[in-house]
Amino acid sequence: MYRHTFACPLGDLLLTATDTHLTGAFFPGQKTIPVNAARMSPGAEVPVLRKAQAQFTAYFAGKLHDFDLPMAPQGTPFQQDVWRLLCDIAFGSRTTYGQITARLGLTREHARAVGTAVGRNPISIAIPCHRVVGADGALTGYAGGLPRKAALLRLEGHPAQVGERLPMADDDRQGTLALLPAYNPNRADNARTAPQQR
Repeated sequence: MYRHTFACPLGDLLLTATDTHLTGAFFPGQKTIPVNAARMSPGAEVPVLRKAQAQFTAYFAGKLHDFDLPMAPQGTPFQQDVWRLLCDIAFGSRTTYGQITARLGLTREHARAVGTAVGRNPISIAIPCHRVVGADGALTGYAGGLPRKAALLRLEGHPAQVGERLPMADDDRQGTLALLPAYNPNRADNARTAPQQR
């Protein structure tokens, strides 16, 4: 296993990998950082970590919307199912925990378990758990901290602020995975995503 840390606009980002696959992308202080990360071999020259750093850098520069990395996050089969659905949430879109729960074919009583799995995502940004919000548009938990979640959503075009709710379409929590696009004042179909006046 290898590790490599580099500076990004939201602070240091620790990447972990095998010889061939990215296994983690962590901000400082995340509880999901592997306990053996400090003992991993330095990997700045490992090809998968060089490629990952280049893609994260392009993402923060607004030049990359879709990550194309070999990834191998470690987790339970249930967590893997949730993380696969997270990868379906495109840049500039967002969804809710309830909608992911429904997409898995589970009842709303399982939304907490889905939220826990989302929170244990070990590959921040590339597996976009920051695109999941509460049913009311609230910026609920993020392992990297809510200010970072808000910053990532703003980078993708959402008017996100810590302590405020994003505008949301009706969410019956049992419907299909509705991916809400970022607000764009030049689009004609903005009615459901336009920021509400206060």
